[in-house]
Amino acid sequence: MAKAVRSPRPCPVCRIAANVIHGLHGRRRAGAGESFWQYRRFVSGEPSQNVDWRRSARDDHLYVREQEWEAAHTVWLWPDRSPSMAFASRQSRDSKLERGLIVTFALAELLVAGGERVGIPGLMNPTASRSVIDKMAQAMLHDDAVRLSLPPSFVPSALAEIVVLSDFWSPIAEIRTMLAGLSASGAHGTLVQIVDPAEEDFPYSGRIEFVEPEGGEIITAGRAEKWAGDYVARVALHRDQIRGETNRLDWLFSTHTTSRSAAELLLFLHSGMMVAKGSVRTSTVKVGRSA
Repeated sequence: MAKAVRSPRPCPVCRIAANVIHGLHGRRRAGAGESFWQYRRFVSGEPSQNVDWRRSARDDHLYVREQEWEAAHTVWLWPDRSPSMAFASRQSRDSKLERGLIVTFALAELLVAGGERVGIPGLMNPTASRSVIDKMAQAMLHDDAVRLSLPPSFVPSALAEIVVLSDFWSPIAEIRTMLAGLSASGAHGTLVQIVDPAEEDFPYSGRIEFVEPEGGEIITAGRAEKWAGDYVARVALHRDQIRGETNRLDWLFSTHTTSRSAAELLLFLHSGMMVAKGSVRTSTVKVGRSA
């Protein structure tokens, strides 16, 4: 059974969120209304009272009646909590897991303050509660399922936004399948690859044993420094493949190193959402620059 991961205390999260939100305008809009927007597929884990039984009776699937405000103000956040995210070298400020959770919690705080509803696919239904950090932390702490690198398959609203924070060392075929499912309805999203500095430049030399954190496989390098060139080239190729997929879907892709500031990534994500919400998705925004 996967070991439970204790989430970071919310104090630094709130501090980072407060620093970023200072001087920024919220995303709440007047006059959004409660008019009907669309029917969407029922997501596993939602309360059964959300089902529109009249519409569902005409099909083999369950449907939820979605209001325009709900569709336009829902953001799905996915922090990768798989074993590989626990890695941290001496050059990092946090482990990848800690950085992903801190940014996820802080972004949720920002979004709720701006009138958004925030959810975690397969784990927490969208909520606009001001205690969103506590709700997210409790949902994660009581999650006994195997820690997945990528979010489970679900059908978000066409107007929803999705943010996936992961190291994205999964095979490109799995990432491509994930993107195909999440974007099928027309939803917009952002992928952020969180990496440790050691995963960027491969600073190893001599005889080194590398242990695969999720499978336990051990690979021994007699002279690790000779692997550096091939490693850097394979990482660059993997990122180019991810970027090609996201560009094709008009999604965003960026990389973030844990030696950098969490507030920097938070500002990048929040600003990118504001641009996407205004339908100004230009090439200067969707390039895969580091955040």
